[in-house]
Amino acid sequence: MFAESEDDEQIIERVAALDIGKAEVVCCVRLPAPAGKTRRVQEVTTHSAMVGSLSDLANRLVDLGVERVVMEATSDYWRAPFYLFEAHGLRPWLVNAKDVRHLPGRAKTDVADAVWLCKVAERQMLRPSFVPPADIRRLRGLTRDRGRSGGRP
Repeated sequence: MFAESEDDEQIIERVAALDIGKAEVVCCVRLPAPAGKTRRVQEVTTHSAMVGSLSDLANRLVDLGVERVVMEATSDYWRAPFYLFEAHGLRPWLVNAKDVRHLPGRAKTDVADAVWLCKVAERQMLRPSFVPPADIRRLRGLTRDRGRSGGRP
């Protein structure tokens, strides 16, 4: 005989995923189903990696009430979107591409990659990489600058 499970499905209702490249960012947003519908809705858009475009995207995500923004990037391309989204009040997660790659069903295009990342994120199958808080990042920057100058102010 089956019994009701104690745990309930933990799906993040409003989630966005970004596949970040050098010149562009592909964003997938998944939201709850509209009234009377049963299936979730999603939108995939492509944006320039320039600050103005990223700022518009951040404002849109805030307006949509996105709870989690998950991003995957090669190299250091994640920094500008991460810091900008953080400044807009979003709490971005940087995920390791290696962690996502181990999950079955991974696609190979930027659009399909963003959709897959969003679906995996909404089911909480990812963990964020460590990114130091803003005050620690500023302190690290100061110590690096001082180290490059040979200790001279």
